[in-house]
Amino acid sequence: MSTESKRLAGLLLVIFPTVIYGGTFLLSQLSDPASGYMQNSLRQDLFRAGHAHAGVILILSLIALRYVDEARLSEGIKRFVRNAIPSAAILLPAGFFVSVLSPNATEPNGVIYLAYVGAIVLAIGLLTLGIGLIRKP
Repeated sequence: MSTESKRLAGLLLVIFPTVIYGGTFLLSQLSDPASGYMQNSLRQDLFRAGHAHAGVILILSLIALRYVDEARLSEGIKRFVRNAIPSAAILLPAGFFVSVLSPNATEPNGVIYLAYVGAIVLAIGLLTLGIGLIRKP
């Protein structure tokens, strides 16, 4: 594993407790009737989706880092892949969370498009890595 991949893996592991914090935040919302969380099913759904996507994509990022250095890709493309997948772990959840910050939100605001951007960045990163691994003799 390259030094660049090891550093990013270490950074991701240091960042991972933010996902744990997100879980405790959701638990606090469930137990606090004054938060209004339980009265807004849209907010519940998007907060849960944001939390789940953050955790899953961070784990996927760590797994992908094990393969990036083995892929037949230029160094610049490897750097892109190393950063694209974890970036999606920020963009997707940010789109979900920030689009319904108001406890009274009845529909997501324009920030929801960050989730689409995150999905596109994730797909491009994964496809690029997959092609690089298929090309390797």
